[in-house]
Amino acid sequence: MVLLEVAGLARSTFFYHQARQDRPDPHAELKAAIITAFETGRRRGHRVVHTDLRKAGWRVAKKTVLKLMRELGLVCLIRRRRRYVSYRGETGKIADNVLNRDFTASGPNEKWVTDVTEFTIDDRKVYFSPVMDLFDRQIISYAVSTSPNLELTHSSLRDALATLEPSQAPLVHSDQGFQYQHASWRRLLTQAGARQSMSRKGNCHDNAVIESFFGHLKEELFHHTRYLSVEAFTTALADYITWFNTSRGHTHCEGLSPAQYRTQTLAP
Repeated sequence: MVLLEVAGLARSTFFYHQARQDRPDPHAELKAAIITAFETGRRRGHRVVHTDLRKAGWRVAKKTVLKLMRELGLVCLIRRRRRYVSYRGETGKIADNVLNRDFTASGPNEKWVTDVTEFTIDDRKVYFSPVMDLFDRQIISYAVSTSPNLELTHSSLRDALATLEPSQAPLVHSDQGFQYQHASWRRLLTQAGARQSMSRKGNCHDNAVIESFFGHLKEELFHHTRYLSVEAFTTALADYITWFNTSRGHTHCEGLSPAQYRTQTLAP
């Protein structure tokens, strides 16, 4: 054991670690569950994986999940910050920031947020315009187009407004994109009895919830997959929205999906 003496390592320490190498991995079953949760069609961070494990009956700390994911090389990459910007100056009317970063809602269809983001599919731009209900973070409507025109945003808004009951009149918050400054956007809101709100110029934090959704969407659906056509992407996007609304746990919803949270909260 001359090498141990040279390294200054005790014989007991050497034999302890040597014995450990021959032991079965005590976390083998948990690691398998983590891999399954991580790769269930999406590449997700440790918080979402931890939520899924808890739902499956595992009693494990969030820090343990993070540690084991790092050992397994399961890393949810940092979301890219480049984003589509629809601001083209004051081309219409700017509304006040009525929402004022109060992203809470006591019931459905009280507060909606919306925005536009872009994807590049086979050298073509694809634009996505969702409307989200802040009550449960559910995507209640969306539109997809190869042009960021008025019809893109107006189509998603019309579909969302069509879901309202007669007594409901939501506050609809957006950034200062040219689509939202347009008189036709305000007219749709007025006809439905809805109110308009806008973020302050150049302040994405005023619409942080929808920005966060875009980040998760691109990380879980787009950044690690190559789509060969716009049609293939839009099909995958439709599947993702269904999964997001009905299956994906959300911290705002106490680990439930938006649909589960709405059902549970509104149950008599």
